Amino acid sequence: MKEALQFYINGQWVDPATPKTLEVVNPATEEPCATISMGSEADLDKAVAAAKAAFPAWSATSREDRVKIFEKIIEVYQTRYDEIAETISTEMGAPIWLAKAAQAATGLAHFQTNMEVLKNYAFEETRGTTQIVKEPIGVCGFITPWNWPVNQIVCKVAPALAAGCTMVLKPSEVAPMNAIILAEILHEAGVPAGVFNLVNGDGPSVGAPLSAHKDVDMVSFTGSTRAGILVAKAAADTVKRVTQELGGKSPNIILEDADLEKAVAGGIQGVMMNSGQSCNAPTRMFVPASKNDEAKAIAKAAAEQVKVGDPFTDGTTIGPVVSEVQYNKIQDLIQKGIDEGATLLTGGVGRPDGLNKGYYVRPTVFADVTPDMTISREEIFGPVLSILSYETEDQAIEMANDTEYGLSSYVQSGDIEHARKVASKIRAGDVHLNGAGPDFNAPFGGYKQSGNGREWGEHGFEEFLETKAVLGYQAA
Repeated sequence: MKEALQFYINGQWVDPATPKTLEVVNPATEEPCATISMGSEADLDKAVAAAKAAFPAWSATSREDRVKIFEKIIEVYQTRYDEIAETISTEMGAPIWLAKAAQAATGLAHFQTNMEVLKNYAFEETRGTTQIVKEPIGVCGFITPWNWPVNQIVCKVAPALAAGCTMVLKPSEVAPMNAIILAEILHEAGVPAGVFNLVNGDGPSVGAPLSAHKDVDMVSFTGSTRAGILVAKAAADTVKRVTQELGGKSPNIILEDADLEKAVAGGIQGVMMNSGQSCNAPTRMFVPASKNDEAKAIAKAAAEQVKVGDPFTDGTTIGPVVSEVQYNKIQDLIQKGIDEGATLLTGGVGRPDGLNKGYYVRPTVFADVTPDMTISREEIFGPVLSILSYETEDQAIEMANDTEYGLSSYVQSGDIEHARKVASKIRAGDVHLNGAGPDFNAPFGGYKQSGNGREWGEHGFEEFLETKAVLGYQAA
């Protein structure tokens, strides 16, 4: 059992204003693995005050000084890399291979990417007699989720640091220990006191007052659309900038000219990874009606190759989902798919055979799904795929866009020009063609109820800047 009973405020580890603890549960064992303190508005006020006091000096630091800090952060992060991966596996259930190859790796990648953006970014330009200047927005509040915890923390913290902002982080209380390690890394790397602050807690006690705080200039939230709406409402009274990365129900259109075996099997892998707990997972697969039976057979076989098990056991493909709450929600939605008449190809309710403890979910594939079914419309956030068939390409595009979400999307084709043409018609923040992986320089964010603003790379960096026009700067 690890303990993290203090918050990181103004460069020091400090006790909470009012003692209150929470046990962090290991989803593979259903046993506590850590204890944290839960913060209050009093703790948050201290953290915001520290960030506000630190802003004038940090925002005035040179590009070169910030780059040096980033170099040190990257160096220290690498010494804690395995510990970060092991912590993530323990507290949220990602297999250790995934935690090392992707979960911990994304945090490092965002620091490296933002350091390069910082080195090359033009903060000033002259247009005629006017000087246009990009300046740090100020004090930032970050509310982050549990599913890709370090990724979603660092894709906010890194650009904010690079831009010259100060910040207060409220990580998910479900998987908070990786954030504690990150605070230790930033401290060891020499990030000045008050620039980065961390207060653990839940949404009502810390997240809501952080969103509403008069001295917070910007709030960046990643999580459910329902919670994102609450954050935006809380922020509205102070007219602060709000960026959000919210839910998704991403379509995966397999075109007639695609390699069906490769496309369907790849789609299964994309859904199942991280136990389906990715907002951009390709959870709706569209296949030509003429190939529906073949696609079903491929999908069933591929899903049945997914090995569910302990995150630290060799050969495990996916671990448990993060909590009992999530497990029960996923079970209810799987049952809803059955009740509404979708064809269950494999999986179903209950734990996989041989697993009697832990929040393990059967890799589940539904076919003959229609657009009006609950499993086609709601974000399940588990290892569950819905297969829909289409008669024409236009119908596939129409169904793909028939969702309140618009975070990510996928197109598979044997002809890249064909894939590009379909991609241009998809209403989503990103489109992956033929299995293309992530790009840390590409903007990440969504259309519609998947959020607003962008993260990652230069686009994410610019969210933390204000634009000032200095007129008459140059003589006419």
